Amino acid sequence: MNRAEMTPAIAVLLFGDGRPPRPLSGLPAHHVEDPTAIDTALGPYSRLVVVGADADLAAVLTRLLRSNRLDVEVGYAPRRRTAATRAYGLPAGRRAARRARHGTPDRVPLIRDETGAVVVGHARWLPADGQALIHGEAVVDDTALFDGDVAGMSIEPTLALPGLRAAVQHRPRRRRRPRRWISGRAAQLGTTGATVVRDGVAAPRSVRRSTFYRNVEGWLLVR
Repeated sequence: MNRAEMTPAIAVLLFGDGRPPRPLSGLPAHHVEDPTAIDTALGPYSRLVVVGADADLAAVLTRLLRSNRLDVEVGYAPRRRTAATRAYGLPAGRRAARRARHGTPDRVPLIRDETGAVVVGHARWLPADGQALIHGEAVVDDTALFDGDVAGMSIEPTLALPGLRAAVQHRPRRRRRPRRWISGRAAQLGTTGATVVRDGVAAPRSVRRSTFYRNVEGWLLVR
């Protein structure tokens, strides 16, 4: 097999203004203004490099999940460190761009919710509008996280199995303190009302139930 046959066909997905980082020069670049542009870029490419924020990477993976295209390799080249780079041990800037172009894919846990939306860095359950606390209960697998009132909860993907971790925030007005993280395959919430925030983007409507869990099939992260 020659080098050309071994090299994946790569496209760059650009979110927001700006040009691709120099290590990605010469590759086809697609400016993404709406989700349909992601579908268009899938065509002949076996690897996509996302230049944007965590929410943009999550949007790409959500489209791949919903279109049954988790065979596509995905590199991530954010301009600065993010929650996702910390979760998956990735660099940022030009170093990230070089790795996204020349690295090798590794299948890692994919964390999604019941709507099919993917989270790559940080999800939160927060009180619904007009409420000071979340009232309800939450579990990670078979471990109870809370039963009563809390200020919020954090959920993060992990590179290692079982795939995610979650922690409770008890005091909204005090300086953040170390939290007790519980690892598992799924985190579930039942509540009188909560706002779901995925990678910094809040859902438009409050919910009474929400679940984040590890998808059966992981995604191909270029590392």
